[in-house]
Formats: sequence, C-alpha cells, structure tokens
Amino acid sequence: MALSETHWPVLDAAHGGDPAALAQLLRLCQPDIRRYARRSCLAGDIDDAVQEALLVLSRRLASLRVLAAFSGWMFKVVQRECRRLGRIALNYDPYDEERAEQWLAAQDTAGLRLDLVQTLESLPADYRQAILLRDFAEMSIAEIAAELGLSVPAAKSRLHRARQMAREYLIA
Repeated sequence: MALSETHWPVLDAAHGGDPAALAQLLRLCQPDIRRYARRSCLAGDIDDAVQEALLVLSRRLASLRVLAAFSGWMFKVVQRECRRLGRIALNYDPYDEERAEQWLAAQDTAGLRLDLVQTLESLPADYRQAILLRDFAEMSIAEIAAELGLSVPAAKSRLHRARQMAREYLIA
C-alpha cells in the first residue's frame, strides 16, 4: 500500500482522529489490501480478510507511532488475518510452505482437478454460478449481485453458503 505523496495528508489527518479522513483512507487502501489478500489468502477468505484488515486499520491507526511504517504494518495485518482464517478453514496455514508442498507432492494433478470439478458439479446451480463468477471470473460482490439480479447482501450470503458446501465436499 504505497501511498503517494498526495495521500500523506489524508493519512496524517486520519491518524489525528479525523473521521472523514479515515473514511477516505479506508477507500484508498481497500484495493491494495484486496490485491495483497488475493495473493495471501485462500480464495474463500479474501473478503473476510479485507474486511477485518480495514476494521483493524480503523480501530488501531491512532496507536501507530511512525506513520512511515503504515504500509508495512497494513501488510502484516492482512497477512495475519489470512493466516488466522486459513487455520480456521480446513486447518490449513497458507504460509506453512513445507506442509503445503508435502501435501501437493502427495496429490495427483489430475486427481486435484477432478476433485475440484466434482466439487463444483455437486453444488446447486445458483451456488456454483456464484463461485464461478467470484473465483474464476474475479467479479466483485456488487458485480455478482447485478449479474444474478440479487441484492449485495444476498450475493454475499449465496457465495458464503456455496463455499461452505464446497469445503464440506472437499473435506469429506
């Protein structure tokens, strides 16, 4: 989250407690947080990690001692949240590379693809469509809602349920 020089006054004002500046800072940081979360989280945890990171930012920004450390601090917040969510879902730590490599080495690529296809095929059509739009077409929740003719909360709920069902199928 490399803020340009024009954003430093916003960061400084938000750090000083200005609610309008904080709201603007959150809007500025969200795309970078999401981009980092996509690289660091399991696909199903990206939205939750972004939301939690923004919440931490809004609550703890005032306690940050050196504003120049903001970017590094924010990356660590996202990374920590991705790890926490990864441990909860499927008892998996996305940063335990050795364990991940051992698991992947024991798996057959064709078998992994087949498991994924079978998982997606096992989902009801409306749930499968939500996952495909989000994780393969990389559409935002708002875009998914518009595409499916749903409200944003309904689209979030459908995606959440679809991911839960997919996890249950894969774990079994």
